Amino acid sequence: MSRPTKIRLGDADVTRIGLGTNRLTNTPDHVALVRQAVEAGVEHIDTAHLYTGGQSEATIGEALSGGVPGRVVVGTKGGFNDGSPDVLRGEIEESLRRLGTDTIDLYYLHRVHAETPLEESLGAIREYRDAGTIRHVGISEVSVEQIERARQVVPIAAVQNRYSLADRGWDDVVDHCEEQQIVFVPYFPLRGVSGSALDEIAERHGVTPHQVALAWLLDRSPAMLPIPGTLSMDHLRENLAALEIELTDAERQALG
Repeated sequence: MSRPTKIRLGDADVTRIGLGTNRLTNTPDHVALVRQAVEAGVEHIDTAHLYTGGQSEATIGEALSGGVPGRVVVGTKGGFNDGSPDVLRGEIEESLRRLGTDTIDLYYLHRVHAETPLEESLGAIREYRDAGTIRHVGISEVSVEQIERARQVVPIAAVQNRYSLADRGWDDVVDHCEEQQIVFVPYFPLRGVSGSALDEIAERHGVTPHQVALAWLLDRSPAMLPIPGTLSMDHLRENLAALEIELTDAERQALG
């Protein structure tokens, strides 16, 4: 049975493979890359306040400033080093300027900090959501318990944790997100992915092992929206082509 190729993220249906941009810098080539990615079918772009010292956000803002066909959901994050409300407010304002927008589609609390209660950090983000400056809120590197605490403060549209075929430490969070209809966005979805079973399945399908690993993620849960990072259009097209790979039950079992 073929799997859905779209997922509801906030108030938009987006392709189930997005683009991670933690290495994106503000150069003409990278601006062009973002535009070409959207033309190729990418509908979700993930960034953060700290990525490449702010260049990632600025590059995305420049690339999308002239308008693009269709809706592109841009998600960014703040509070990686400090989750205090004043710091978050400053980072949100800076992200708005860099992205060249009045409204951020999806804004994540990048990390939960011991010095600042989760509720206080999200309270600052909720202020912007209530004002309409942030449409939807996410949270990153969190447990099931933290997700439920977060939902007491503000609706949570997405959870972003490290997860891949090789790194399944957040299985319970994946399952919880599926149950609660929260999008699960695995970062580093291809890091450390290797193995003979993966190679054999890839050869059988005439694709790359990384494409098989992405197909496995898409099969793992209908809540899954991987964001592999790349600076290569060839790799990006390969990533999107993974949407069409259909693994058999036996192949999924072989991957564990």
